[in-house]
This record gives sequence, structure tokens and C-alpha cells, in this order.
Amino acid sequence: MTMTGITGSAAARAADAMMRTFGGTQVTLLFAAAGMPAEAAAELGLVDPGVTQAAITPVLVRELTTENSGPRRRIELVVGRSALAEQVSQRNVASADVLFETALGVVYEGEIFHIEGFVVERFAGVAYLYRVLAVA
Repeated sequence: MTMTGITGSAAARAADAMMRTFGGTQVTLLFAAAGMPAEAAAELGLVDPGVTQAAITPVLVRELTTENSGPRRRIELVVGRSALAEQVSQRNVASADVLFETALGVVYEGEIFHIEGFVVERFAGVAYLYRVLAVA
């Protein structure tokens, strides 16, 4: 408990409530598929292993301005901790940080975006909000 009486888990619940209140949307994280066929072509890298998809909701998406010489679209995703909890458990990773570090990209409105980076917001040592910058 902090001196203000608010704990990190309370901040996480408040962030989740904010996501639901503002009517968050859904995005899909893309990950490299784990399995490869046991063929010679696969060993040579001639077979595409494919991707697995992970739906994340609720997510707030904010369109950012881009320069003329930069990427076509730039977005910021704001995701609460509980929206990522199921995928962290299913993928057996240590934290949501690892999800974003290993993701190949994110799909929003049918367009694939590359994750440029992410920032973890913490309160009382507990991650409660993730801000992800992605470009297409």
C-alpha cells in the first residue's frame, strides 16, 4: 500500500474501467507459429511457418500525425493489464512486456502495423497500462 492508500492493483482496475468506459476496440497481435513441418524444404527455409493470432480487447487506439517522408499511418495503442492477462497465461510468458517484444506486428482495421516500441506505466511497482507505438 502506498502513502495515498491506493495500491497498484487498484490503478490496474481503474485503467481497465477507463478502457471499457471509452469503448475500446479490438486489435490482433501476430506471433510466429511455433511448429514447422519435418520436411527438407522447411530446413532450408523454403516453407513459411505462418503466424498465430491473439485478439486483445479492449484497446484504445489513437491516430497520430505522420510526416510526408515517414510511414503512411502511425497509431498509439493503450491497453490495460487485464486485457493482456489471458494471452500472457496462454503463451506462458513472464509478462506482457514479452508479448510486445516477441510480436511480429499488430492488425488494426485490416492493416498490419509494425510495433516500434512500447512504454509500461507503473504505479506502486505494478504495471497497469501499456502504450504501444505502431506504424504501417
